[in-house]
Amino acid sequence: MKLLLPLDLQFFAGSGDKTEKATPKKRQDARKKGQVVKSQDVTAAFLLLSLFLLLYYWAPYMLESLFSFFHQSIEKNMLIVTLNQDTVMEIYTQSLMEMAKISLPILLVAMVVGVAANFFQFGFLFTTEQLKMDLKKMDPIKGIKKIISLRAIINLIKSLLKVAFIGTVTTIIIWVNLPDVLSLSLQNPWDIMTTVAKLTGLMGIAASLVLILIAVLDYIYEKYEYEKQLKMSKQDIKDEHKNAEGDPKIKSKIKQRQREMAMRRMMQEIPNADVVITNPTHYAIVLKYDENNMEAPKVVAMGTDFVAQKIKLIAKENNIVMVENRPLARAMYDKVEIGDFVPEEFFKAVAEILAYVYRIKRKI
Repeated sequence: MKLLLPLDLQFFAGSGDKTEKATPKKRQDARKKGQVVKSQDVTAAFLLLSLFLLLYYWAPYMLESLFSFFHQSIEKNMLIVTLNQDTVMEIYTQSLMEMAKISLPILLVAMVVGVAANFFQFGFLFTTEQLKMDLKKMDPIKGIKKIISLRAIINLIKSLLKVAFIGTVTTIIIWVNLPDVLSLSLQNPWDIMTTVAKLTGLMGIAASLVLILIAVLDYIYEKYEYEKQLKMSKQDIKDEHKNAEGDPKIKSKIKQRQREMAMRRMMQEIPNADVVITNPTHYAIVLKYDENNMEAPKVVAMGTDFVAQKIKLIAKENNIVMVENRPLARAMYDKVEIGDFVPEEFFKAVAEILAYVYRIKRKI
């Protein structure tokens, strides 16, 4: 029998399910912690391919450098009669230079390809989060769970696929070059070394290409797992949005500061106004009208109670005419905002008040 929950309980029952895509902030926080989409197979495959290609085409020069090193060590260094500090340093420097010619190209290519393979996967990232001490990583229970987890099974399948594919490719290469392999026993040492080196290079390049195919599939799987781990529940998104808005106390202080600034700007407009319509004690509406630049009178300030008293005090100090009209003050306060023009329904009443003000000021 299916259990039916009330609507509010159904909502809370499903609020913890991680069904929503990660927000940009969640992705950014995960990246800062070093959690990015990364496949070790991609780096290994391209690194292996580049090194085998380098060895395949660079081998003659490396062999020449190796012979030069042996020549230097056997034919020249062995003939030195007296050894002192200068000759030892000279021997050391020459040997180091010869070994550098052999090893530096390999090391340089390995470094460049390794950095480039990681850069193209997740871009530039420097973080020390993964280096921090975390005792949870030493939890034996979690270690056992990782061993028998789905990811462990996937990694086992990937390893079996690598062995199967690489074994198949190398077998095909040996089968295609079987005549050369069978004739190794009849060849001299130099030809044997040349043939073995050539076959080794071909098998390495072919195995690397197969590994690149497996690496692409592994990267797709890693991206799927990454997106799955980053998924959020609806409640997580709400909490993140709430935290992004900031502390309610800080928000209230910001709003209070904004109100104070608006109040100061409003009070600065009162000395240039034409009339203040009062309740007389609870409401105050300040109007300004310029017949050359305005189509209708404009509300430049308004307020109730304490603010209304403050408005009337500033108006009195600046000799602004105050007119008592309780119905008009209450009605305008409910329907207009500061900065609005007087609505058409109040034109007649406001026109009479302005005419009265102009008569007082002898403007008409």
